[in-house]
Amino acid sequence: MRNRWDDGAAPGDEDLLGQIVYASRLLGSDPELVLHGGGNTSVKSDTPDALGVLVPTLLVKGSGWDLATIERPGFAPLRLERLRAVTGAETLSDGAMMNELRCALLDASAPDPSVETLLHALIPDTFVLHTHADAILTLTNLEDGEERIRAALGEDLLVVPYVMPGFDLAKHFRDLLATLTGPLPRTMVLLRHGVFTSGPSAREAYDRMIEVVDRAERYIGEHVGTQAETQAAPRIDI
Repeated sequence: MRNRWDDGAAPGDEDLLGQIVYASRLLGSDPELVLHGGGNTSVKSDTPDALGVLVPTLLVKGSGWDLATIERPGFAPLRLERLRAVTGAETLSDGAMMNELRCALLDASAPDPSVETLLHALIPDTFVLHTHADAILTLTNLEDGEERIRAALGEDLLVVPYVMPGFDLAKHFRDLLATLTGPLPRTMVLLRHGVFTSGPSAREAYDRMIEVVDRAERYIGEHVGTQAETQAAPRIDI
């Protein structure tokens, strides 16, 4: 897995939205990372509202946009505090969740936020990347997937059992966070789903994504072979 980050081509550190656009395009242009177009990305920043008040904001990939070609308007700006409050609900249907997401938008003309928006909101780091990398799915789809992924990537990660993307996954993750005794690992593998990496900079989150996928590929080459199934579980978010 080749790291294609180019500091000369990437926007400056002060351009947070530009950096997530750049990182997203790098991920989206590699078919081994975004199986069937799946995956999503986000960045947290402060956005001025109509009164000039800075609002903590989650800018998350909008549904219908391809990571390989996404542009700035493809990221939906949402009120971060409202999103985190919504994760406190005990039950929420898909329709009710999407209504809450639309109501949290700072721009009514923005695209529909990703179905995994609430999960992005709960991860504290500024930049969050999510892919359905072939190598990760190859390992997590094995009968002993958790054991294999830990053998490949080490212990500095969080492994989450498969939960349907959407509110159910966000709620499960919320409850999981409450049990942690230390900081949230910056690599999170969702069995039969994919991998999240995060960091204070887009470069760090991207480097981590490439590193963990490369380690998974090397492990497969040494211990698994090429026969394993790479198909993701149903309902891949695009």
